[in-house]
Amino acid sequence: MSVIEIQDLSLVYRTGKEEFLALDHINATIGSGEFVTIVGSSGCGKSTLLSVLDGLNKPTGGRVLIDGAPINGTGPERAVVFQQYTLFPWMSARDNVAFGIKQVRKGIPAKQAEAVSEEYLEKVGLSEFMHKLPGELSGGMQQRVAIARALAVDPKILLMDEPFGAIDARTRVTLQEMLLDLWSQDEEKKTVVFVTHDIDEALLLSDRIFFMEPKRIKDVIDVTIPRPRAKETLYNQEDSNKLLNRLLGLFYQDVAEQIGNEEVVL
Repeated sequence: MSVIEIQDLSLVYRTGKEEFLALDHINATIGSGEFVTIVGSSGCGKSTLLSVLDGLNKPTGGRVLIDGAPINGTGPERAVVFQQYTLFPWMSARDNVAFGIKQVRKGIPAKQAEAVSEEYLEKVGLSEFMHKLPGELSGGMQQRVAIARALAVDPKILLMDEPFGAIDARTRVTLQEMLLDLWSQDEEKKTVVFVTHDIDEALLLSDRIFFMEPKRIKDVIDVTIPRPRAKETLYNQEDSNKLLNRLLGLFYQDVAEQIGNEEVVL
């Protein structure tokens, strides 16, 4: 069953007398419990599409449905993890997670919110750091706190906008594997929509990949690599290399077309 339906979606930014078409008649469906990544070159509209799914941007044409109901702003069934950690610097890791819980579960007793916070910090491997301030944590640890905060509100849909983009390569692999473990071990898998420009990351994580060219989805790719997956063995089979070559071909074609049209956005 489709949990997200994107129907003829368009978005125009207006600044004064000028208009910019950011999304152009996009159609797609995302199934319940599916892990979808959105890839494409910089400036193609990946993050803009995610912002519409979150309800931060309102379509100027078409609509997005969740379980058959149109999106009307943000909602508790959706949680977002951004590239920047967006933690309150004056709050401990536990209090940052508990704050998110209190925003969604109004009236929850403070002790209960703290207990749930501690549970999810343990899931991301940060129990011994729960009383640390964000400034006392590494970038990877701060992003773990942000992921714990998103998961602790128990959303049906997890939206992730290049969450590992600002993290070093070694930590990035660790967080990818952690995310996969948390997603796969959940009794009722969350629907994940994950924006990335990293092909390896997309192949490691996804059930399907939406490849975007400027303003629209150009191709939808089924990732047939068996699970569980690991970064070090990702390309040890023929299917993996075929998918890699297909994605690389789409990237090179997209860049060549943009250069020809002088539309490259760096």
